[in-house]
Amino acid sequence: MATTFKNFQSNDLANTRTLLHEAIPITGSIVSGTYADENVKTYGHGMFSSVYDYPFLSSSANHIFDTTFGVSNTSNVSASITSQQAKKVNIYNQMAQYLVGYDDTGNIKKFVIPDGNTTLNDAIFVPFSRLLSKDEIKKGSFTLELGVSGGVNSIYAGAVFDKRIKLIDESGSNGYFVDSPAGEYGVLYASTSASPGGGHSLVKGESSAHNTRAPVGLLYYQAGIAVISGSVLNTTSSGGVLKNLNNTEGDVSQGLVMGSHDGTGTRFGGTGFATITGSTNDVMSSGIRNRIYNISFNNTTELNSTIYFCRASHTDFNYSSNPTYLSGSEIRVKTRPSDTPVAYFTTVGLYSADNELLAVAKLSEPLRKDPTNELTLRVRLDY
Repeated sequence: MATTFKNFQSNDLANTRTLLHEAIPITGSIVSGTYADENVKTYGHGMFSSVYDYPFLSSSANHIFDTTFGVSNTSNVSASITSQQAKKVNIYNQMAQYLVGYDDTGNIKKFVIPDGNTTLNDAIFVPFSRLLSKDEIKKGSFTLELGVSGGVNSIYAGAVFDKRIKLIDESGSNGYFVDSPAGEYGVLYASTSASPGGGHSLVKGESSAHNTRAPVGLLYYQAGIAVISGSVLNTTSSGGVLKNLNNTEGDVSQGLVMGSHDGTGTRFGGTGFATITGSTNDVMSSGIRNRIYNISFNNTTELNSTIYFCRASHTDFNYSSNPTYLSGSEIRVKTRPSDTPVAYFTTVGLYSADNELLAVAKLSEPLRKDPTNELTLRVRLDY
């Protein structure tokens, strides 16, 4: 235990913040197909399903994300819902309560895409696990590709990915919004993706006349949740342009057929987001999972550090309180009385104001200290 202490001065401390990033690729083969849905867990309540990176009964399986669907009570499809109507409305309200908050009258706000100030009444929710998103999803790194080709005889045949829509977060370092109680969020835009044959296929989210992008959702960085407009599952009869986010334009009968494979070739689902009227959330989740071609983003781990500069001037710490430092009453490292005292640093201890040991830092090798030199040891405490 130390018997001599030296207090830190204000210029002996420094605080730093470091952001560490990991690339997270989630391929469609993991999401559906590789494990024949054994890595997908459904629940008795039927409100959402969970996706794991291995069969979920395996001890090595890790939860990666959930999928669920919701509609507001003012959605054009909400009155037509015959399966889990209350649950789908409650899911929307729960997510809006958490991510958007309340207005000044105490009512839950709806999701609004700032680009165009359009209300998002029909939504696909994809919350990512904290294992993947860590402290937040890195701004500008998120992409999600969905297969949009209809008329697929078998999901496993791959034809569903002949044409794809890519959702991109382009917020960067200054294009995000901060008015959410859950933290910062950005807008997801729809773009096109090259077809497997190498050609460029026009899909929803891009106009042949204007080549414009369409805002189709929101990405909440700290919460790790993607909120995607249900309109990405619908087409119009005018040639592949996204429908109005409120489902008020276009022909739903021209919508894409959502479906999944049950192992026997049978497909179930319906037309576009209107499938939600008669399908359970489990069926909807199965359909959207089988359209996921790729998800990728970088996560962020925020590492805060306090750096302590432990300064030993030429008059400090030249002796040791270690009992082995003395032999009889003589210092072991001195051969003559006239020799200067010598000590060797091996450990740095950080103490509280009442001299209670709080942290210990070990040096890689002993450092010689005598009255002819001064040392500054840099100790970093991460948290």
